[in-house]
Amino acid sequence: MFNSYPDVLSVKQLCEILDIGKNTAYRLLQSGEIKSIKIGKVYKIPKKEVRRYLSR
Repeated sequence: MFNSYPDVLSVKQLCEILDIGKNTAYRLLQSGEIKSIKIGKVYKIPKKEVRRYLSR
C-alpha cells in the first residue's frame, strides 16, 4: 500500500492513503494526531507518521 508513495507525503497523498477528505486531513494535521512539518503553507507528512497513526 505504502510502497508506491514517497517517504514524505503531501496532503493529497495522505487523503488517498486514508481515503479521507481534505478537511479531515487538515484537522488531523492541525490537531497533531498525525505529526507533520509545515513549510510556509504546505504540509509535509513523513510516511512513518501515517504508519504510526494507523497502528494506534
